Amino acid sequence: MSTSSKTPSSAGVAPWRPLFCSHLSKLDSPEFVFTSLHPAESKDSPVPYVPRARTCIYRGMWAELPENKHNEAPKNDRVYESDLLTMTTDVRMAKVPEIFASSPGHGDVSQSQGSGGGGPVEAVFWVKDVMTQWRIRGDAYIVGQDIEGSGEESSGTRTVKSKVGERMRVVKEEGKDSWSWGTELTAHFGNLSPGMRGTFRNPVPGSPVSIPPSDKNLGLGQQVNDLQDEVARRNFRVIIIKPDEVEQVDLSVPDKSRRWKYTFVGPNGGETPRGKVVGKWKVEELWP
Repeated sequence: MSTSSKTPSSAGVAPWRPLFCSHLSKLDSPEFVFTSLHPAESKDSPVPYVPRARTCIYRGMWAELPENKHNEAPKNDRVYESDLLTMTTDVRMAKVPEIFASSPGHGDVSQSQGSGGGGPVEAVFWVKDVMTQWRIRGDAYIVGQDIEGSGEESSGTRTVKSKVGERMRVVKEEGKDSWSWGTELTAHFGNLSPGMRGTFRNPVPGSPVSIPPSDKNLGLGQQVNDLQDEVARRNFRVIIIKPDEVEQVDLSVPDKSRRWKYTFVGPNGGETPRGKVVGKWKVEELWP
């Protein structure tokens, strides 16, 4: 496993994480609004990117796949933990090339077929039971089938392992060397229902219904039980959100609303004129 070696410890847990996870446990379905940047359609556009938002499902923190008794996929031992949010997507959907195109490397559509990315994104959760909004800003990385395998790693694969790996914390030394990115990817696929896995065999998302798919393997309403289904796995991806800034707005008491901002400052964050540094995060209370 090509992440930096660390001593097993719970130190470094983001100060916002415990309450955030507690709030999400109150949701029947952990839905959130995910926003990425879409390249402007016209070269004459006054701005290079425009926002694109859609509702997605939170799939747990990276390296901490939620338990699912129906998941028959091999799983990694729980040797890592992280504060990195995950979701699943189809590589044919617009969000994937958007994440590549808006990244520092400005990847093109061909590059977006593999692992990589790094474009800026935002995720917003509203937890009505506690009247709290969570807004998470950071960079997104795509994990595809090329994350492991024979041959030389692509630059995108190296980027994912480096950028994501630096935020993965070792909690158990035993089993660390056998931890596999590919196993984690397949386990995410296995955590989906057969019907949800079948959506990765749908016709190309956003393509005209008036033009039937040329690939006869594609169609709506399919059930996929084979965790190595060639068509579905070719389209399946995991997106990892690496937070740099988290805002929590508590509206549970209308006349005493509160707002906090957590900013990642790293291990050498040092002193700050406002707020306080907790671990690798600066915490500051703001007016709501």
